[in-house]
Amino acid sequence: MLRCLSRYWHPVLLSLIFTLLFFNSASYANEESGESSQETAPLTLDADVEVPDGLWRPVESDTEAAPTMALAPAPPLEPPPVKHLTLMLDWYLSPQHAALVIAKERGLYINQGLEVEIQSPADPSIAIKLLTAGEVDLALTRQPLLHLQAHNGAPIIRIATLIETSLTAVIVTGEEQAETENTLAGLHYGYTTGEGRDLSIPRLLPRSVQQTDDFAAPVNLHFDPIRAMREGQIDAVSDGFYHYLPQQLATEGINTHIIRFDELDIPRSDGLVVLANSDTLARRADTWSRFVLALEQASHWIVDNPDAAWELLISTHPVLDNDINAGAWEDILRRMALNPAALDSRRYAAFETFLQQTGITSEVLPVSRLAVDPHTL
Repeated sequence: MLRCLSRYWHPVLLSLIFTLLFFNSASYANEESGESSQETAPLTLDADVEVPDGLWRPVESDTEAAPTMALAPAPPLEPPPVKHLTLMLDWYLSPQHAALVIAKERGLYINQGLEVEIQSPADPSIAIKLLTAGEVDLALTRQPLLHLQAHNGAPIIRIATLIETSLTAVIVTGEEQAETENTLAGLHYGYTTGEGRDLSIPRLLPRSVQQTDDFAAPVNLHFDPIRAMREGQIDAVSDGFYHYLPQQLATEGINTHIIRFDELDIPRSDGLVVLANSDTLARRADTWSRFVLALEQASHWIVDNPDAAWELLISTHPVLDNDINAGAWEDILRRMALNPAALDSRRYAAFETFLQQTGITSEVLPVSRLAVDPHTL
């Protein structure tokens, strides 16, 4: 009997529990609904809306607003470092160096990220020595001296041309006359560089003359031809600067005339070139390209503004302001290279052939060993 009652009791108990839960939930929902209907008015466009504080900060909040622009300008970018270069002249400063000076004074080096210090040597023979030793970055010389020094093993190479024609010649005392081989061979010569000693003197003094008993051997003038001519030690300088030496001697009452190298069948050559160390050429190719670009810009400005260029030259270097330099200025302008990087390979190859054929050198160096266009590296 009890087992039968327990069988029906459990379902009845469960039904009663669910019924109580249902009525309780319905009663709670009605209360919530009643409160909502009593407290919440219908929402219209004119109704006031209250936003909980947690969802919106009032205008008078202490929190700083995000700036709409930078409060202070950004620090300026650091300019790229300027590369310092030292360039050794071939001798004292003169108008033939105008492109180097103008490029410096007009800020053309700085525009290329370069600062170039121009130095004059105490002795012209040391410029190439300092270059090969790494004491200077660049040096000036003449093309024939480049060939001779390269054959002696110097690690040097031409990267630019400043003057496209020779600036030196044989300077002979006395009035110009119809000279013959005999009259030229009878003169007593002096020289200042290997160009005069190895190139022009052998063309002026045949071997037969040099073997005579009364032959006076050429003398090294140690870069002071004026003193030697003034004192009558020599009759001619085999490698004098024809823009300056005759005029300087004329001021001392010494008349001279010149014999150009092409009259001696010496090939034409660049009168003034810029040398770099060939051992570091590839590593510094970009630097040399920028340097030569500044030279090109300077050369074009000089040719376009020759009077302004001269004024700038003598104002920055008053030592150049004299009648001799002023008289040479126009002729130097005509010889100035407008494309300093451009390389005349034929000219360099021809000079190498000349040196070998005359017995001055025993081999022919390739042009690439002597000169390059830095823009092509």
